[in-house]
Amino acid sequence: MAKIDVQDLTGKKTGSFELADEIFGAVNEDLLWEAVKHYRAGLRAGTHATKNKKLVSGSGKKLWRQKGTGRARVGSIRSPLWRHGGTVHGPQPRSYDYTFPRKKLLGALRSALASKFADGKLVVVENFELSEIKANAFRKALDALKVDGTALVVDGSKENRNLELSSRNLDGVELVRGNEVHPYHLLRYDRAVFSRPALEKLQESLKKTVSKRRAKEVA
Repeated sequence: MAKIDVQDLTGKKTGSFELADEIFGAVNEDLLWEAVKHYRAGLRAGTHATKNKKLVSGSGKKLWRQKGTGRARVGSIRSPLWRHGGTVHGPQPRSYDYTFPRKKLLGALRSALASKFADGKLVVVENFELSEIKANAFRKALDALKVDGTALVVDGSKENRNLELSSRNLDGVELVRGNEVHPYHLLRYDRAVFSRPALEKLQESLKKTVSKRRAKEVA
């Protein structure tokens, strides 16, 4: 069973945390791609729209008689064949969201965590107890943890107002709760900074979702 150092907000080591092999093991890149694709599809607004023959402006009167003019017959100025006419089979507002199996999503989350740990981009702190609301102080804490790029901050507490207000204006930093972590979040940011309680709870939840076959393989 692998271990990772636990630090405080000054960068000092305070202990270690055991990582379950069934969670922080193999990385399934195909599953990660599917999870990210599903998440981004749900973000799409789907508000694109084109006007068809029914919606485009213009009279519905027949422009000239059917026969005897020597010209092609035409019924409406709103015909798609005419300039400013309606669009045929154009995009219409719709939702791009689709169902994604929960087991695959949880498997992708395990792979994302394993990938972060394998790359050395996983950071665990004892807690996010900030004495005051200051973005500069929290930025210094991240620097002490050697988090110099973008970061996903995961906190396990239900409410930590000092952390929320101190992190919200930092460029490249996003705060999420432990039960809101998605594979997309972990892959989007360079570092993942977990509080120890958040990682403990997430690991215990994910261990319950591991199949018996997978658990035997790891054991």
